[in-house]
Order: sequence, then C-alpha cells, then structure tokens
Amino acid sequence: ANRLSQGERERLLKLAERIHARVIGQDEAVEAVSSAVLRNRAGLGDADQPLGSFLFLGPTGVGKTELAKALAAELFDDEKHIVRIDMSEYMESHSVSRLIGAPPGYVGYDEGGQLTEAVRRRPYTVVLFDEVEKAHPQVWNALLQVLDEGHLTDGQGRTVNFKNTVVIMTSNLGSEHLLSGVTASGELIEGTREKVMATVRAHFRPEFLNRLSDIVIFHPLSRMHLRQIVSLQLDRIGERLADRHIHLVLTDSALERILKDAYEPQFGARPLKRYLERQITDALARRLLEGSIPEHSDVVLESGSDGLDLRIEEHKDKAG
Repeated sequence: ANRLSQGERERLLKLAERIHARVIGQDEAVEAVSSAVLRNRAGLGDADQPLGSFLFLGPTGVGKTELAKALAAELFDDEKHIVRIDMSEYMESHSVSRLIGAPPGYVGYDEGGQLTEAVRRRPYTVVLFDEVEKAHPQVWNALLQVLDEGHLTDGQGRTVNFKNTVVIMTSNLGSEHLLSGVTASGELIEGTREKVMATVRAHFRPEFLNRLSDIVIFHPLSRMHLRQIVSLQLDRIGERLADRHIHLVLTDSALERILKDAYEPQFGARPLKRYLERQITDALARRLLEGSIPEHSDVVLESGSDGLDLRIEEHKDKAG
C-alpha cells in the first residue's frame, strides 16, 4: 500500500462510486468487487493470487459484462484490457491445450494458448470466462491453479503470471430462481439466494468455490433500473453529437414508449439497447447523412405510431 501514489489511492477509494455510474441496479455486486480489489491493493490480500477472483451469477443482460468492462477501465485505464473467453468452446478434456497451449510435438505447439498468450502479452488485465459452468472439469483444474498460485505454465514451459489480473467467471446457473424470486423493486425474495447457491454448489467442486474472493449475485433489472439505463445510453449518444451542438431531448412519452416496447425482464437491458440503436442511433445516422439535422439544434424524441419519432428544433440563438 505504501508504494501507491496519491493519485492511485484516490482512484481506488472512489472505485465503487465510479463503477456505480456505469453499472445500474447492481449495488451489491459493485461493492463486493470494489472491496476485494481494495483489500488486495492495500496489501491485505494474498500477494501470490490475482487481484480478485469472482463468480458472477445472474440472468442475461443485467450488467455482468458491463461490470467487467468498468473494472478494466478503472483499474487499467481502458475497458479493452479484457481477455474474454467463451467457455462453451472448452467442453472437451483436450480443449485445455487450447487454453494454455499444446505441449511440444503436438499440433498448434507454436501458437501458444488462448489464455496464457493473452495474459503474457498484457499482464494487467481483466480475464473474463463466460458461461464457466460449460467448461470441462480439466479446464477448471487450470483455473484452480490460477486462483491458488497466481500463475500457469503454458505448453512451452513458460510461467505466465496472473497476479496483476482480475479473474471473473460468469454463469447463468440458478437464473430461473432469480427471475422468479424478485420483487417489483428488484429486491430478492427471502430464500432466493439460498436456492441459487444450492444450484451452484451442486455443479462446482467446493475447493473451486472456496478459492474465489467472492460469489456475486446479480439481480434482475426492474423498470426503474431500465429508466436509468435509458438515460445512460442516451447520454452516450448525446456525447457523440456534442461537437456539432446537437442536443437530444427525451420526452416522458418517449421514455414510456421505450419501456413498453423493450422491457423483457428475462433478457435484462439487451432488448433495450437494441431498441435504442434501431429507433434512435440508426434514425440519427440517416438524418445526419441527409443533412436534415442542422448544427445547433435539439432532437426531440417523442412516441410515434410505430416506435419513436424524431422532431428537429433549430436553436434561435446559434451563438449560444
């Protein structure tokens, strides 16, 4: 902890706050991940293990990947500092060689492993294992070594250090309990967490679960959370228009229309993002290319007969 600069200390202390700005409706998850990283960076974690290791549980589209990206952006200055591995491609016992590289004399020896090569080249990174429950137990053994010892030996005999990585595994195990066991405001009904954990314990070995910094449950998103996500997404679109002095205005009717058309609790925020892309981003792109949105104007989003309508209002005082 003494080696941290003042700037780094301040960033770490505000880690949760800054991630909250990006990840909506998952306060418990954000706090759990931030606390584990803080413990490690303060020198209270195990120096031989990754900065943090987590199992993210929850249905599709609730922010598991978004939290991983936010963590990469905050810890390593770029959300592209992510190695993402789809574990549904590692269902056979021999697939572990694709992860860590084939041994000498085998096909693919000179290519290196998908995981070990990526971390060797970029040691400061978030490693995201999607749908970890689908991987073969042999692959879990390799993950167990990372969690336990903080390094892996690749097919060429080189030691790859994972001590500066954050390891995140995602899983949909128990999601059916979460989707049916939540109140309208997004709180978990009593007993739901226990049902999810029982499903997880039936699938993973205890020594695997016990090595993790934390097992984090993501809640299904409520309508209130989706309202916040709409605002966040529109802010991002608005940032791209700011240099042309074009301002997006969301009316109440448009917000209600978005939620009516795109709210599907079992798919989280994904339908919402697709809807906004189709109804707003695509329409804006077409209008901008046509030249029908002048600089210094408001684009007012309203509910229309077939989704959203865009009404253009030019500013009277262009100097402003």
